[in-house]
Amino acid sequence: MSTTATHKGVSAAKWLAVAALGTTLQFAAAHAFAAKTVTLAVYSTFTTLDPYDANDTLSLSMAKSFYQGLFGFDKDMKLIPVLAEGYLVSKDGLEYTIRLKQGVKFQDGTVFKADAVKAVFDRVTNPDNKLKRYNLFNRIAKTEILNDYTVKVVLKEPFSAFINVLAHPSAVMISPTALKQYGNKDIAFHPVGTGPFKFVEWKQTDYVKVAKFDGYWKPGYPKVDEIIWKPVVDNNARSAMMQTGEAQFTYPLPYEQADLLKSKSNLDVVAAPSIIQRYMSMNTKQKPFDNPKVREAINYAINKQALVKVAFNGYAVPMDGVVPQGVDYAYKTGPWPYDVKKAKALLAEAGYPNGFETELWSAYTHSTAVKIVQFLQQQLAQVGIKAKIQALEAGQRVERVESWQDPATAPVRLLYIGWSSSTGEADWALRPLLASESFPPRLYNTAYYKNDKVDADIAKALTLTERKDKEALYKDAQQEIWKDAPWAFLVTEKLLYARNKNLKGVYVMPDQAIEFENIELVK
Repeated sequence: MSTTATHKGVSAAKWLAVAALGTTLQFAAAHAFAAKTVTLAVYSTFTTLDPYDANDTLSLSMAKSFYQGLFGFDKDMKLIPVLAEGYLVSKDGLEYTIRLKQGVKFQDGTVFKADAVKAVFDRVTNPDNKLKRYNLFNRIAKTEILNDYTVKVVLKEPFSAFINVLAHPSAVMISPTALKQYGNKDIAFHPVGTGPFKFVEWKQTDYVKVAKFDGYWKPGYPKVDEIIWKPVVDNNARSAMMQTGEAQFTYPLPYEQADLLKSKSNLDVVAAPSIIQRYMSMNTKQKPFDNPKVREAINYAINKQALVKVAFNGYAVPMDGVVPQGVDYAYKTGPWPYDVKKAKALLAEAGYPNGFETELWSAYTHSTAVKIVQFLQQQLAQVGIKAKIQALEAGQRVERVESWQDPATAPVRLLYIGWSSSTGEADWALRPLLASESFPPRLYNTAYYKNDKVDADIAKALTLTERKDKEALYKDAQQEIWKDAPWAFLVTEKLLYARNKNLKGVYVMPDQAIEFENIELVK
């Protein structure tokens, strides 16, 4: 990894000589540089600089500093070309021929061509590399170079959501030169892409620093010299950084601090719609959650409007379907009504007139999640369900939930968690969470839910290209899931963030990815 040495091409000796002229000039020079440096204060440390080995949206957002993919999404999650100019699909749905943009270079000077596409797809589809995003790309059979700027990707089976997968923020182009130099593992510490900024330094608990890439293929961009990605876990500390000007952007903004920051004349507070669903999965393989009446009762027992007010300060809406609005093929089925009397009656019918004891885990430890599980605990207690709550640290979540090998012995019972479909399509909102092929450790069906009709609908939809046919299948699947209630369907949250009014071109996408390609500081 490189570290900061000289400033803007000035040698260390000359820089020291300029600094010796006096504190006034030193301050002016520092101020001029700071004017083009932006600090983004975010809620967590980054897990990796390799998007193909990252599961968290935040690390993928940061990696957009130096990486880009063939396709992407606009602010409304509509598909757009990025490093691709277009594509053709064979009639059998197995071959995707992609035409590439010319005149693009990686930050190491390598020309972006078809060999880069083949290199990254060959890497992620090789199971020996053990990359976390293997399951997103494992339908690729092979990638062929047709010429310098055309590739053909051959699939093992029809997969109509494939271009949406290529727009996922993990599907980036890595310099083949860098991949060869650093190898499968060490590329995570030496990222080289085609993005607007080049990698400078990663201090894992402190910051990631990136600097303007002068060879960026979009003329006139980027418009700032440097971005510092600053993980700040404490909510109050992030808010304080915005008030002092130490940071120019923060996400997420704690809901309870929205009014305070709104009162600051130099700050904008933005509440944007999202596709982030928050739900409580129920282990349908274990008693009493194997009984659909118990699962229905739990849905009736939770006052979603009160949850919105208590835990989200109004910055959320009750879930009105399995897939949030804004995701392609989402279908409205709800929201599920609040009815304590009905919940108690259903529990009695299921053989639990006095309720039962269980455990409720949270997949997160932050203050909002703690409020949410405490609220859920109180709501369940009203119908006789006594839930012992525990907020899982990341390592505990991986060990006890995501990596559990045997569905029959999985210790999870109730789990508060969330998801956003970063492909913008219903397949990635349903298949990883609710298809029976997606039990942990493969993916994230933490309800261990299995419905043959739902499985068939999801699988069939991927083989079709006609929109009306896919719509019918996804509607049927969502209606079945809503009726079976493997989750307590809670809320779709709003994205709350703050930015300095001098900062332009930075916003949060509906899937909570941070977009900043057009970042600019204005006076």
